[in-house]
Amino acid sequence: MPTSNQFNNRRINIFVFIVFLIFILIGTRLFYLQIIHGEEYKKEGEDQYFYTTGDNFDRGAINFSNLSKNISPGVHMTNEYDLAIDPKTLLSSFEKNKGSQNIDDWKRDIYQRLSKAFEKYSKDKVEEGVEEVSLEEAPSSKSEFPEYDAFLKKFEKDSSFEILATNVNEDIANEIINERIRGVIVNRKKSRVYFEKDIAAKVLGFVGYSGNKKTGLYGIEKYYNDVLEKDGVKNTNFFAEVFADFNSEETEKEDISSLLKNNSMQGDLNLTIDINVERYLNKTLLDTRSKWDSEKVGGIVMDINDGSIIAMDEVPSFDPNIYKDVSDISLYNNDLVSGVYEMGSIIKPLTVAAALDSETVNENTTYNDTGSISLNGYTIFNYDKKARGPGTPIQQILSQSLNVGIAFLVEKMGGERVSDYFHKFGIGDYTGIDLPNESSGLVKNLDSHILVDSVTAGFGQGIAITPIQTTRALATLGNGGRLVTPHIVKSITYDSGETKIIAQDEGEMVFQNASTSERISKILTKVVDEGMHAKNPRYTIAAKTGTAQIVNPNTGKYYEDRYLHSFFGYFPATNPKYIIFFYQVYPKGAQYASQTLKDSFFDLVNFLIGYYEIPPDR
Repeated sequence: MPTSNQFNNRRINIFVFIVFLIFILIGTRLFYLQIIHGEEYKKEGEDQYFYTTGDNFDRGAINFSNLSKNISPGVHMTNEYDLAIDPKTLLSSFEKNKGSQNIDDWKRDIYQRLSKAFEKYSKDKVEEGVEEVSLEEAPSSKSEFPEYDAFLKKFEKDSSFEILATNVNEDIANEIINERIRGVIVNRKKSRVYFEKDIAAKVLGFVGYSGNKKTGLYGIEKYYNDVLEKDGVKNTNFFAEVFADFNSEETEKEDISSLLKNNSMQGDLNLTIDINVERYLNKTLLDTRSKWDSEKVGGIVMDINDGSIIAMDEVPSFDPNIYKDVSDISLYNNDLVSGVYEMGSIIKPLTVAAALDSETVNENTTYNDTGSISLNGYTIFNYDKKARGPGTPIQQILSQSLNVGIAFLVEKMGGERVSDYFHKFGIGDYTGIDLPNESSGLVKNLDSHILVDSVTAGFGQGIAITPIQTTRALATLGNGGRLVTPHIVKSITYDSGETKIIAQDEGEMVFQNASTSERISKILTKVVDEGMHAKNPRYTIAAKTGTAQIVNPNTGKYYEDRYLHSFFGYFPATNPKYIIFFYQVYPKGAQYASQTLKDSFFDLVNFLIGYYEIPPDR
C-alpha cells in the first residue's frame, strides 16, 4: 500500500498537472483569439464601439481670474453622449434568448429599460439649475428619448446603426451602460461648454465649423486658435476606452517626449478678466439698456497702468452654447474692438492735455467764449449755443464741455501739433489687443490740414474710432502718459505643464512733461466734483461724458434725434488703478450721457472700490 506521503505527493502532482493544463488551454485560446483571429475580432470590436462624429474634437480651456488669484472656469471641454442601437444585433440576441417571450413584449421591455434613465435624470436636472457651476457640473445639452412608435421604426430599417438620442448627459449614459444590453451603443464625444453663457460671450467667441473642421470663429477662440486647438483626437467611445486599449497603439508611434514637443504650443488660456467684475459689468449693462431702451450698451474696465482688461462686455449678446439660435449674426461681433464711432466730448480731455503738455496754455489761461465761432465757412457752436463771455477759464472747457473752448485751444496749438498728439495717443492706430477683427478707425480729418477738421476732431467729431482705442488713449491721462497695450490673456499653461506669463511692455510715453498727467487729472476731478456735482468724500474720481450725433448711413448726414453717449473715468485720481469706459447707442428719452450713464458709472466705481478694497485718497 502507498504511504500517506506518497498519496499526498500524487495529489500534488495531479493538481499541478491540472493547473498546467488550464494554462495551456488559456494560452491556446489567447493565441487563437489574438493571433489567428486578432484582426477579425479587433475590427468587430471597432465596428461595435466606434462611429465617426465631427464633434469628437479637443481644445484647451479658457479660464477667468478672480480676487483670490485662482482660476475660474470659463470655457472647458466636457463629455456628452450619443445613444444608438444596432437593430440587427438586438434582433439576433432576441432570437438566441427569446424563450417564451414574444417579440413585441421584448421590444417594449428594451424601450422601457432605456427610457427609464431619461425619466430618472432629465426632468429634475433641467428644472433645478445652479448659480455657480463647477467642472463636475458642466452644463450639458439635454435630449429627449424618442416616443415608442419612433423607437419601433428603427427596427424596420436595414441598418446596423440607428441614433436614438444625442447629447445626453453622463448620468443617463451610465444608467444605460449598466443595463448591459448587447446591440445598444453609447458613444462619448467632446463638447465645448461656455459656463457663463452670454456673459463675456463677445470676448470669448465660440467654436464652429470651417469646412469639415471645428475651429475658433470669433473672439479669443479665434485669436488663440493655434494654442487652443488640439489635433489627432481619435473618435473613441466609452466602451472602447474601458474595454480595449485602442489608444495605446497610437501612443507607440511616438514617445512621450516627442508628443510633448509636438504639443508644446497647445494649452489653456488664463485671462486677465475677473469673473466677478465681469458679471457685475454685464448686469450694469443690461440694467442700463433696459432703462433707456438703447440699441446697444458696452463697457470696459481696464487696469490703467498695464492694460489688463478686467472686464469687457456688450449687450445685446448671445449664448455661445447655442450660437446657432441667433437670428442676427451681427450679434457675434465685438464692437468694443471692431465698431467705429464718433465719440464726441469724451475726446476733449485729450485736446486739453495736449495743450497743457505743449505749454500752449496753463491752468490759469482764460479766453473769450463767444458761444460760436466761424472756421473755413463752418460755424462751431457750444452745445447750448450760449456764450460764457470773457475770462472763461480752461477748467470750464471740460466742466461745461465747451466746443468754442476746444476751438480756442486748437487754434493756439495749430492743426499739425494737434494731429501729432492724437497720433501719439494711438488715435487711428491698432491697439494690439489680443482679439480678432480690430478696426483702426476713420481719422483722415486729422491730417487734412484744414483748421475746422482739426477743431471738430478736438471735440470728437469728424473722426470715428473704436471704444478700446478710446479707452487706451484716455488711460494716458491717468497713468503718467504711457500708451499701454490692452490685453485679455495673462498666461498660457501649456500641455507640457509649463506656464508662460505673457509680458507686456511699459508703453511709449506720450507726454513730454512729467506733470501733465497730474494736471489733467486735477481738472477732470473738478469736472466730477463741481461740474457733475458727484464729489466722493473719500475718493478722487476723474471723469468726463461724451454726447455725439449719429450719422445716418443712408444720407451721410447726422440724425436730429439719435445720439451716442459715452462716459469714462479713472480712480483714485491721485494714484489711478482702474479706468472705466461706457458707451450707449441711441438711448431713448434723454439727450445727454450725463443723464443715461452717470449712475451706471458711479455704481461700478463703488463696486470696484469695495471689491478690491481700494484705500481712500481723501
